[in-house]
Amino acid sequence: MHGLDKRVALVTGGASGLGKAIAVRLAAEGANVIISDTQSELGRAVASEGGFQFVEQDVSNEMQWTEIVGKIEQRCGSLNILINNAGILPSTDDNPENTKLADWRKVFAVNVDGVFLGCRAAIPAMRKAGGGAIVNISSITSQMPTPDIVAYGAGKAAVQQLTKSVAAYCARLKLNIRCNSVHPGFVQTPALEKGYRQIAKMQGVSFEDVLAAGKARIPLGDYTRAEDIAAAVAFLASEDARHVTGAKLIVDGGIIMD
Repeated sequence: MHGLDKRVALVTGGASGLGKAIAVRLAAEGANVIISDTQSELGRAVASEGGFQFVEQDVSNEMQWTEIVGKIEQRCGSLNILINNAGILPSTDDNPENTKLADWRKVFAVNVDGVFLGCRAAIPAMRKAGGGAIVNISSITSQMPTPDIVAYGAGKAAVQQLTKSVAAYCARLKLNIRCNSVHPGFVQTPALEKGYRQIAKMQGVSFEDVLAAGKARIPLGDYTRAEDIAAAVAFLASEDARHVTGAKLIVDGGIIMD
């Protein structure tokens, strides 16, 4: 990828799953990577192994965003790339009839507020740096009904709309800041397996049955890999995507075709 060498990148939720894969790919392309996560012990271990920096962060905490972006500018000189990857799945039944308001708000606090706060904190930093790239991790659930994970689906749809608004704002002001969203399909990460176990419990079937049913829905015949998502993110963060903004990049093996 062109234009990633020595660029300073912050990847939220970088201690595991998609975030870890994204951090590894950006570092392989020459970026100076900082990962953040609430899982401090795991985050430090992953950072040490990958040659990253680690900061503990709750993305729903407004003050932490100000502090962390300020420290990155102080230590690294600038912030050029932000990957808003941190997200959670609902921990209880999440359908339109039974979802508790507190659970809805908890999902939105991380999956939507966290992305908004990240974009808001990154824009002035990137403005000072002369430009940058923001990539928000949404989901194919933003493109379909999600009756069993209603807060999650609604939140990911909000991320898609927010991405377009941020892109339009930055373009209108000629800030040289691009903002795009990536929409993973069924990626076999610990988060997906957790979700599938919840679905299996609700439906009274085995986890293996849900896993097989999920695979059968993918036209290309297999689950998306975390590395597939990382490659898409690296492209959007790079100068190879210099004229791409406000776009949604679906990486799902063909589940959503539009």
